[in-house]
Amino acid sequence: MIYLLRHGEAEDRGLGIDDAGRRLTEKGERQALHAGMALKELGVGIDACLASPKVRARETARFACQALGVAVEETEALRGGPFDALALSAGRGDTLLVGHEPDFSAEVGRLTGANVDLKKGGIAVVDGSTLVALWRPKELRRIAG
Repeated sequence: MIYLLRHGEAEDRGLGIDDAGRRLTEKGERQALHAGMALKELGVGIDACLASPKVRARETARFACQALGVAVEETEALRGGPFDALALSAGRGDTLLVGHEPDFSAEVGRLTGANVDLKKGGIAVVDGSTLVALWRPKELRRIAG
Protein backbone atom coordinates (compact mmCIF):
# COMPACT_ATOMS: atom_id res chain seq x y z
CA MET A 1 0.00 0.00 0.00
CA ILE A 2 1.04 3.55 -0.66
CA TYR A 3 -0.10 6.30 1.70
CA LEU A 4 0.15 9.82 0.29
CA LEU A 5 0.09 12.49 3.00
CA ARG A 6 -0.09 16.12 1.92
CA HIS A 7 1.89 18.40 4.21
CA GLY A 8 -0.03 20.22 6.94
CA GLU A 9 -0.94 23.90 6.96
CA ALA A 10 2.17 26.05 6.47
CA GLU A 11 3.21 29.67 6.88
CA ASP A 12 1.91 32.11 4.29
CA ARG A 13 4.03 32.73 1.22
CA GLY A 14 3.98 36.49 1.72
CA LEU A 15 6.16 36.54 4.85
CA GLY A 16 9.42 37.00 2.94
CA ILE A 17 10.26 33.33 3.37
CA ASP A 18 11.57 31.24 0.50
CA ASP A 19 8.92 28.69 -0.52
CA ALA A 20 11.14 25.73 0.38
CA GLY A 21 11.71 27.18 3.87
CA ARG A 22 8.07 27.60 4.86
CA ARG A 23 7.38 25.87 8.19
CA LEU A 24 4.23 24.29 9.55
CA THR A 25 1.85 26.40 11.60
CA GLU A 26 0.63 25.06 14.95
CA LYS A 27 -2.46 23.79 13.13
CA GLY A 28 -0.21 22.08 10.57
CA GLU A 29 1.76 20.39 13.34
CA ARG A 30 -1.48 19.07 14.84
CA GLN A 31 -2.65 17.85 11.42
CA ALA A 32 0.60 15.95 10.93
CA LEU A 33 0.49 14.41 14.39
CA HIS A 34 -3.15 13.40 13.94
CA ALA A 35 -2.31 11.76 10.60
CA GLY A 36 0.33 9.57 12.21
CA MET A 37 -1.79 8.81 15.27
CA ALA A 38 -4.78 7.90 13.09
CA LEU A 39 -2.73 5.47 11.01
CA LYS A 40 -1.40 3.91 14.20
CA GLU A 41 -4.93 3.68 15.66
CA LEU A 42 -6.07 1.94 12.47
CA GLY A 43 -3.28 -0.62 12.86
CA VAL A 44 -1.41 0.53 9.77
CA GLY A 45 2.20 -0.62 9.72
CA ILE A 46 4.38 1.75 7.72
CA ASP A 47 7.68 0.27 6.58
CA ALA A 48 9.16 3.40 4.99
CA CYS A 49 8.50 7.14 5.06
CA LEU A 50 9.74 9.32 2.20
CA ALA A 51 9.38 13.10 2.26
CA SER A 52 9.98 16.13 0.11
CA PRO A 53 13.02 18.10 1.31
CA LYS A 54 10.88 21.25 1.67
CA VAL A 55 10.65 22.19 5.35
CA ARG A 56 6.85 21.90 5.66
CA ALA A 57 6.88 18.37 4.24
CA ARG A 58 9.87 17.29 6.35
CA GLU A 59 8.14 18.59 9.47
CA THR A 60 4.89 16.85 8.54
CA ALA A 61 6.77 13.59 8.01
CA ARG A 62 8.64 13.98 11.30
CA PHE A 63 5.42 14.44 13.32
CA ALA A 64 3.48 11.71 11.51
CA CYS A 65 6.28 9.14 11.44
CA GLN A 66 7.22 9.77 15.06
CA ALA A 67 3.78 8.43 16.01
CA LEU A 68 4.43 5.42 13.76
CA GLY A 69 7.99 4.75 14.92
CA VAL A 70 9.46 5.10 11.42
CA ALA A 71 12.50 7.10 10.31
CA VAL A 72 12.04 9.78 7.65
CA GLU A 73 14.05 9.70 4.42
CA GLU A 74 14.15 12.79 2.21
CA THR A 75 13.90 12.45 -1.55
CA GLU A 76 14.21 15.08 -4.27
CA ALA A 77 11.61 13.13 -6.25
CA LEU A 78 8.91 14.62 -3.98
CA ARG A 79 10.17 18.22 -4.04
CA GLY A 80 7.57 19.22 -6.63
CA GLY A 81 6.33 18.11 -10.02
CA PRO A 82 5.39 14.70 -11.42
CA PHE A 83 6.72 11.61 -9.65
CA ASP A 84 6.15 7.85 -9.72
CA ALA A 85 4.78 6.60 -6.40
CA LEU A 86 5.12 2.96 -7.47
CA ALA A 87 8.80 3.38 -8.28
CA LEU A 88 9.48 5.29 -5.05
CA SER A 89 7.82 2.61 -2.93
CA ALA A 90 9.15 -0.42 -4.82
CA GLY A 91 10.76 -2.93 -2.48
CA ARG A 92 9.95 -0.84 0.60
CA GLY A 93 6.70 -2.44 1.77
CA ASP A 94 3.91 -0.15 2.94
CA THR A 95 5.18 3.35 2.25
CA LEU A 96 4.13 6.79 3.46
CA LEU A 97 4.96 9.56 0.99
CA VAL A 98 4.82 13.16 2.25
CA GLY A 99 4.67 16.00 -0.24
CA HIS A 100 2.70 18.60 -2.11
CA GLU A 101 -0.25 19.53 -4.29
CA PRO A 102 -1.11 19.42 -7.09
CA ASP A 103 1.41 16.60 -7.47
CA PHE A 104 -0.19 14.17 -5.03
CA SER A 105 -3.73 14.46 -6.43
CA ALA A 106 -2.31 14.11 -9.94
CA GLU A 107 -0.42 10.94 -8.96
CA VAL A 108 -3.52 9.44 -7.33
CA GLY A 109 -5.39 10.21 -10.56
CA ARG A 110 -2.66 8.67 -12.70
CA LEU A 111 -2.60 5.48 -10.65
CA THR A 112 -6.33 5.02 -10.02
CA GLY A 113 -8.25 7.23 -12.44
CA ALA A 114 -9.87 8.94 -9.43
CA ASN A 115 -10.33 12.71 -9.41
CA VAL A 116 -9.32 13.74 -5.89
CA ASP A 117 -8.51 16.97 -4.09
CA LEU A 118 -6.12 16.10 -1.28
CA LYS A 119 -6.50 18.57 1.58
CA LYS A 120 -3.58 19.85 3.66
CA GLY A 121 -2.92 17.14 6.23
CA GLY A 122 -5.09 14.63 4.33
CA ILE A 123 -4.16 11.12 3.25
CA ALA A 124 -4.94 9.11 0.13
CA VAL A 125 -4.38 5.34 0.27
CA VAL A 126 -3.61 3.53 -2.97
CA ASP A 127 -3.26 -0.20 -3.54
CA GLY A 128 -2.13 -0.87 -7.11
CA SER A 129 -4.73 0.86 -9.27
CA THR A 130 -7.35 1.17 -6.50
CA LEU A 131 -8.05 4.20 -4.32
CA VAL A 132 -8.67 2.46 -1.00
CA ALA A 133 -9.32 5.51 1.19
CA LEU A 134 -9.28 9.29 1.14
CA TRP A 135 -9.20 10.90 4.58
CA ARG A 136 -9.60 14.59 5.28
CA PRO A 137 -7.78 16.09 8.28
CA LYS A 138 -10.95 16.28 10.38
CA GLU A 139 -11.56 12.56 9.82
CA LEU A 140 -7.98 11.77 10.81
CA ARG A 141 -8.38 13.91 13.94
CA ARG A 142 -11.48 11.90 14.95
CA ILE A 143 -9.74 8.57 14.31
CA ALA A 144 -6.67 9.70 16.28
CA GLY A 145 -8.89 10.38 19.29
